[in-house]
Amino acid sequence: MTKIFCDIADKDLIKKFNKKKIVKGFTTNPSLMRKAGATNYKSYSLRILKITKKPISLEVFADNEKDMINQGFKISEWGKNVYVKVPVCNSKGKFMGKVISTLNEKKIKLNITAVYNHNQTKKILQKINKKTKVIISIFAGRMADVGKDPIPVFEKSLKLSKKFKNVEILWASTREPYNLQQAKKLNCHIITVPPNIIEKIENFGTSFNTLSVKTVRGFLIDSKKSKFTI
Repeated sequence: MTKIFCDIADKDLIKKFNKKKIVKGFTTNPSLMRKAGATNYKSYSLRILKITKKPISLEVFADNEKDMINQGFKISEWGKNVYVKVPVCNSKGKFMGKVISTLNEKKIKLNITAVYNHNQTKKILQKINKKTKVIISIFAGRMADVGKDPIPVFEKSLKLSKKFKNVEILWASTREPYNLQQAKKLNCHIITVPPNIIEKIENFGTSFNTLSVKTVRGFLIDSKKSKFTI
């Protein structure tokens, strides 16, 4: 069963989607925090944590190992449902293995983000134990955006992680509702989805005939509003 997480930092939307049974958790990142208007990272995160008890990933934003580790320790103390989100590498491309292993050794739940190939997954698995929960977030949509097929990366990563019962593979950067079907087919553990796509997923099951009628009606309404003539 592929769990659906909501990828958002807006407090009002978290309140709304926290009520949906289909949503099993949340993921955030510094860009979503900024877009939501957060100015104080800690206080904003704590307000989010008052809204939901579901699993939520809160990301470090340092760019060196020492500061990432310090931020990771602090963030982990904010709530029992918190996963500390750590990038697989820093902005210079250095693998953050020390950060991953240090936090993992302290039994801190992690979400390793910005993963793009199975070799990164392999390196992550070499740095963790087989007990503390770890999510590996593979950015399918961003791969597809540049003409890369994400499916083989997931297949190889899922195979590599099979012996780790504490590891979940997450389909990230979702672009369309059908990505859920792809994630399910692969047996991905989690897919994180923007709110607007979750709402479309809730309409799964609509017949082709209904889709045809709705589409034609839309064209007809717009042509009448524009008062088109030939």
